Amino acid sequence: LVENRLQAWQDRQTHLLPHAPDARLRLARSMGFQQWDSFIQRLDYHRQRVQGHFDMVFAAPQAEEGADEPQLVAVWEGQLDSEQAIAVLQQAGFADGAEALRRLTAFRNSHGFRGLGSKGRGRLEQLMPLLLEALSQCGAPDLTLERLLALLEAVARRTAYLALLVESPIVLSQLVRLTSICPWIGEQIARQPLLLDELLDPRRLYTPLRKHDLQIELDTLLSAVAADDLEQRMERLRQFAMSNKLRVAAADITGVIPLMVVSDYLTDIAETVTEQVMLQAWNDLTAKHGRPACVPREGSGFAVIGYGKLGGIELGYGSDLDLVFLHCSSDANAVTDGERQVSNEVFYARMGQRIIHMFTTRTPSGLLYEVDMRLRPNGNSGLLVTPLDTFERYQRQDAWTWEHQALLRARPIAGDAAVIERFQQIRHEVLSQERDAQKLRTEVREMRYKMRQALERRDAGQFDIKQGGGGIADIEFMVQYLVLRWASRYPDLLEWSDNIRLLDTLAGHRLLPRETAQRLADAYRGLRAVYHRKALGELPGLIADSEMVQERRLVQDLWQSLMEGSADAA
Repeated sequence: LVENRLQAWQDRQTHLLPHAPDARLRLARSMGFQQWDSFIQRLDYHRQRVQGHFDMVFAAPQAEEGADEPQLVAVWEGQLDSEQAIAVLQQAGFADGAEALRRLTAFRNSHGFRGLGSKGRGRLEQLMPLLLEALSQCGAPDLTLERLLALLEAVARRTAYLALLVESPIVLSQLVRLTSICPWIGEQIARQPLLLDELLDPRRLYTPLRKHDLQIELDTLLSAVAADDLEQRMERLRQFAMSNKLRVAAADITGVIPLMVVSDYLTDIAETVTEQVMLQAWNDLTAKHGRPACVPREGSGFAVIGYGKLGGIELGYGSDLDLVFLHCSSDANAVTDGERQVSNEVFYARMGQRIIHMFTTRTPSGLLYEVDMRLRPNGNSGLLVTPLDTFERYQRQDAWTWEHQALLRARPIAGDAAVIERFQQIRHEVLSQERDAQKLRTEVREMRYKMRQALERRDAGQFDIKQGGGGIADIEFMVQYLVLRWASRYPDLLEWSDNIRLLDTLAGHRLLPRETAQRLADAYRGLRAVYHRKALGELPGLIADSEMVQERRLVQDLWQSLMEGSADAA
């Protein structure tokens, strides 16, 4: 409530108590206290209680007095025979003490461990008993040991990170906790050990940011880097994206945020990064070539459109970005106004290339995002950056039905307001065309069957959550069919690009019975939740044939009546 009062008063995101006497008195009285002293005394009481609960939740058992179990030290240092060591490990909670001992021995005898200097080896000698003690407190010590030994192999030569794990018990405890639940987190930290710093403050770790705060954080991170130091700015962008994905994952797997908003957070990260990448590309090119002619001074004449999961606000942790680039220049003879002039077409093509370069170049921190440009007009054979008039002509005259299905999920991500407005107008006019219902249904159905034939995994006794009959893609195709069929009569169907709100709008117009739409939305959420968990566990998107039978049958029954029955029934 205090936070709400502060933010309402200042009309911005803030968590800081005021310093000025009049501001303090105003806050105290808004909370029902006559004076600041009585208010702050009560606030401190509540903060101390919260801190106590926080300390209990995020306690580091291996840091408690006596937690450095001598027997675990003896196991690591090889002071016990095999039978004794196995017994100690099993007593510590390992289900398969022999396998745990084998892993520890192999790690200790590995080339990487033997190649460490005295400082690094000393840090590991301190760390390993603490790690074993922390593992004994988690729910899956055997599996987590395997994951963490792989992580340690990746970071062992960087002794600063070993020191961090030894000297910051909270970091070690959170690392064990999160890695025990989610192997994806361990793999990301192994690739980017800098992410260990994110575990220092659980308040920050389990509180992912939304768009406005992400923009502030990224601006702050980049402010210390020279504008022309592209390599370092790319590295900072990758660190920003990965650290914020880690925070989302930590809050996700521990239930701090509900599963269905995880994609919202991940989409905010991708949008924030895309805006910055586009701005960097624009600044670099205008510094070299000047501004394209016929572009208003306050704009760039360029926009990035998100398709697929990005457009539909359904990104996962490892999703690539489906992008289309548009520009507003229609004069083939127009050139930039700088000393090194190039045509507008060349300028925007280079801008698109630079954006892709910034996304996909592998730096020490890896890739920023994989980028897929195949949904642009004419696919891989088309222009990298499409003029708006060419985009409009293609969508009206040459696009296939499946491309209009893709356009339903398209959404502006970054760029010039005028280009974005024109794109939205084109999208609305194209998608709201009157269509032959039978022809539309046949084309949507046939495309779905082609996709299933090409992409479905058919492992015996298992069901493909995304591509199987009754899975995620069937729901998406039914929604797209209904929207394309009825958008000419109900234009508000085109306001959204995500399936849940589209289903709600379809139900609002009675194009689907309300109960059917709600059950379909629930099935969609359920299937996506399982698919999402599989992705975090680095597992294929498959479930046993005996799982989620009710949800799949609902989807199959609706598909049969909507896509296979008579046109009038649809």
